[in-house]
Amino acid sequence: MNLKYATLKTEHGITTVTLNNPPANTLSSSCIAELRSLFRELARDEETKAIIITGEGRFFVAGADIKEFVSKLGDQKQGLALAQGGQALCDEIEASKKPVIAAINGPALGGGLELAMSCHFRIVSDDATVGLPELKLGLIPAFGGTQRLRNITDTATALDLILTGRSLSAQEAVELKIAQMAVKGEELMKTAAAVASSFIEGKSMTSVRRAVECVVQGASESMEQALERERNRFAELFVTSDAKEGIHAFVEKRKPNFHHS
Repeated sequence: MNLKYATLKTEHGITTVTLNNPPANTLSSSCIAELRSLFRELARDEETKAIIITGEGRFFVAGADIKEFVSKLGDQKQGLALAQGGQALCDEIEASKKPVIAAINGPALGGGLELAMSCHFRIVSDDATVGLPELKLGLIPAFGGTQRLRNITDTATALDLILTGRSLSAQEAVELKIAQMAVKGEELMKTAAAVASSFIEGKSMTSVRRAVECVVQGASESMEQALERERNRFAELFVTSDAKEGIHAFVEKRKPNFHHS
């Protein structure tokens, strides 16, 4: 795939997507469209079993491309299209059945934090900051930030962070569960790779994909619907060759040899 705004590297089943739109890796409409296509491609790529997203240079993602807004101001349809595009990208990432990890190497602001929150796991460099400053522009977070931040934290905390527009340190982000861990900058990618590997190593990707689906999709379903999805996916797995291999390997006290089918 010919990419303009990102570079790819795949090792040991882990594909690292490095956003590269200098100087601040902003999310322009064309960048968002490219990333959506990329995630659809990675969903089909058999070599990719887990995905890491990070940023090139000093920023993770500074936010949406505000300069792009200037020519579209005053046009409600254009505003709606901008929000729909950003939400669609974040929905695409969140709906991935392969684990997606955000390795937040620098400031993740506005759309950048919204993109990170759509990932399944977030690791932040100890010198990075995160925040949703959109109200300072006379706008609101519109790539899913109002809802994902509330779901990750709580209503009062989401309102506090959105209404103040303040930036959080890496440690504050961890305390509020916006990130799962903070590490030294030089350890960020090594840690992200280790986490990604722990999600997929020794596992059948057939079951990994269904586990991710059940957890992520179940979050927006009723308990009854989520449990129905869970038992149906279990039943589907119960007749796979990987389940047969996994159960026999356990009984025989050996490592399984999964074929991901």
